[in-house]
Amino acid sequence: MPYSPKKPCRYPGCPRLTHNTYCDVHARQVSSYYNQYQRPKRIRPRYHRGWPKIRQRYLLRHHFCEMCLSQGRYTQATEVHHVLPLEHGGTNDFNNLMALCKPCHSRITAQMDDRWHKAPRQYHY
Repeated sequence: MPYSPKKPCRYPGCPRLTHNTYCDVHARQVSSYYNQYQRPKRIRPRYHRGWPKIRQRYLLRHHFCEMCLSQGRYTQATEVHHVLPLEHGGTNDFNNLMALCKPCHSRITAQMDDRWHKAPRQYHY
């Protein structure tokens, strides 16, 4: 399947073209900024140094997006989602994790309003 054309990085003043929202350099900066300043203080400790290892182990066992698989599509999983968010008592246990592609993870996060701290909703697929 052909790729869509690259578009400019959305970071102010960046001339790089990318398929994502931000180029690789600025994606790390924006993520770091979010984790440091926008993620609620009570949640920061829950994303400890062990989280990248947990995430990587889960993705090694679950290669495809679980939502796309339920619809008969094979899409590579790139992100790990907490079914019950850590903020609401969830854990990093594999039973509480889902392997998702970027579009599915963004859609679920927006529907849960997790980043904007509204009432929690759980989505089990």
